[in-house]
Amino acid sequence: MYKLIGEAVATVIALKPRVANANHCEIIVAPPYTAIEAVANRLEGSNIRTAAQDLSTETRQGAHTGEVCGDMLSDAGCTHVIIGHSERRSLYGESDEIVNRKIRAALYFNLLPIVCVGETLKDRDTGNADEVVAMQLERSLAELTVNDLMRIILAYEPVWAIGTGRTATPNQAQQMHEYIRQWISQKFDSKIADDLRILYGGSVKPENISDLMRESDIDGALVGGASLDAEIFARIVNYDR
Repeated sequence: MYKLIGEAVATVIALKPRVANANHCEIIVAPPYTAIEAVANRLEGSNIRTAAQDLSTETRQGAHTGEVCGDMLSDAGCTHVIIGHSERRSLYGESDEIVNRKIRAALYFNLLPIVCVGETLKDRDTGNADEVVAMQLERSLAELTVNDLMRIILAYEPVWAIGTGRTATPNQAQQMHEYIRQWISQKFDSKIADDLRILYGGSVKPENISDLMRESDIDGALVGGASLDAEIFARIVNYDR
């Protein structure tokens, strides 16, 4: 919940030239709902795509006051949507079952879901991190097909590392990413698991991105606070490879 329309537009205008030559990755920004169309219009023809931060579980317009349907997001210029972010789960009570319905709604409207999973500090300190993430995956991806999974990006965000300045070590992040990939391999198949993009999210910044991206199972980053500044975000995109 950052940036008015003019601020969001100014940010992407400043970002575009700084990442124009970045062909090693896909770049996506996720402005607030009110700024989506203005941002998407400014990014047309660039190498930056636009995502929403959430969407409704519903697949048709109707009497759902306050909700935003997937076709409305597409109409405003979105190609992707973040689903199940830890703040949606913890602050607004979103269950894995709701996340599952939102994934299905996103796929229905040909939006690419970026699906978030991750454990709390208590889960990690009690040794239950793997079990918690496995349960989130089991319920969030319930009854999805291999073809569905080919259109999904996963994001591992340890809740204890979001906005705290505390980051999972590259080794900690790698271990969980590897675990997630193995889980997908067992539940679906090894090729899907190998092709699946798994992002790391949790206090990602220019100072740690290179070390994180050197890990074999970390395919990208879900950037929070550091994305609010175009120059800092561009440094993350253009990390030392």
